[in-house]
Amino acid sequence: MVTDPIAAIATPPGRSAIAVVRVSGRGAWDVAGRVVAPFATDRARVVRRARAIHPESGETLDDILYVVFAAPASYTGEDLVEISTHGGLMAPAEVLAALLAAGARLAAPGEFTRRAVAHGKVDLLQAEAIGDLVDATSAAQRRAAVVQLDRGLSERIRRLREQVLELEALVSYEIDFPEEDDGPVPAARVAAVHAELRAALAGLLATAREGERLRDGALAVIAGPPNVGKSSLFNALLGTARAIVTDVPGTTRDAIEAPAECGGFPFRLVDTAGLHEHGDRLERLGIEVSRRYLAAADVVVCCIEAGRAVRAEERAFLAALTVPVVVARTKLDAVARDSGWTPGTAEVAVSALAGDGIPTLRAALARAAFAGLVAQADPSPLVTRERHRLALGRALSEVDDFARARAAQVDAAVAATHLRAAVTALEDLIGLVTSDDVLDRVFAAFCVGK
Repeated sequence: MVTDPIAAIATPPGRSAIAVVRVSGRGAWDVAGRVVAPFATDRARVVRRARAIHPESGETLDDILYVVFAAPASYTGEDLVEISTHGGLMAPAEVLAALLAAGARLAAPGEFTRRAVAHGKVDLLQAEAIGDLVDATSAAQRRAAVVQLDRGLSERIRRLREQVLELEALVSYEIDFPEEDDGPVPAARVAAVHAELRAALAGLLATAREGERLRDGALAVIAGPPNVGKSSLFNALLGTARAIVTDVPGTTRDAIEAPAECGGFPFRLVDTAGLHEHGDRLERLGIEVSRRYLAAADVVVCCIEAGRAVRAEERAFLAALTVPVVVARTKLDAVARDSGWTPGTAEVAVSALAGDGIPTLRAALARAAFAGLVAQADPSPLVTRERHRLALGRALSEVDDFARARAAQVDAAVAATHLRAAVTALEDLIGLVTSDDVLDRVFAAFCVGK
């Protein structure tokens, strides 16, 4: 395990009141002692005031506050010092440079959290949750990350692992007592434990689709014929003028994508070219791009002007879609109040100009893209990464292979190898046994100071 002292700025660069610089590892206090004056370690977790000086020139760099954390009671599990400097670009950068001159090494991305995993402060799932919490752009993402950080998913995986081990223990009796025709454990008990395990694995794996969508943002494609207000609606949902809006049909020639939050959930909104059979070559290329986005969409917002009947080609378009659809009846402000027109039960009437119906549309999008999560009273653990899904998929496949081996009356010792492989998959997921290349991939996207 690498424990040499590392240092990094833990706060983003730019104008701010304060910045935080971290140094951690064996010898971290010695490094900090060459930069912080006066420096004391007799009382951990106590904020002290001092000066930051360069260890070679003796120049005063900043007036600082610092806190020492003694191993193992620190974020990394090592001796750690957090130095609060004034904000901006120069002060924290100069203090970091001084720490490096004093013997620290610049931390790699995520290295502080990676050391926390190595010292047992958090498991790998919690470490990923820390990254997700930092990256969260919606309330739902934050809630999911907090549940995972609070060991919600880790506990689910731990229970699954214990269920596999229980099944493996039952099968071991058949290996130890091969002379028994039915084994000392009734076959019905083994079958019941297997069925319960499989249902639990499949149930958690079933959250992967919405979980990964929650982490990445649901792809919501705004589609419809030309000049029905798609770009205006796109801008209204974003809350800013991102797409060009004119009364000329076919203004949008290419797809425009932007992040947005609807009902507390993350979305990737896409404004597309109007769908129709005619147009110039450039417009047809834009329509082809629109169709590619529609093929990948998680939810489609089909725009139809308010105040008129749905046309045959629009009905055909809706019937051909295989993903959830929200029908937005646009340009509500242009419909006379005494016209008697009202939207259908599955439609949302909106005015991008006046803002009418936009909150209702946002809520409808959230229900369409995240139906399972919206229905939950309390957040529950989710599979939010491809790594999680693949590991759980391997575990489920091995459990199924075990059942098939049992049905084929394969030797118990051979059948049990599938259970051992399932345990390994779950241990790899939680980080009990994880190769360095997996750790490299997990922490590559972290910021340096985390």
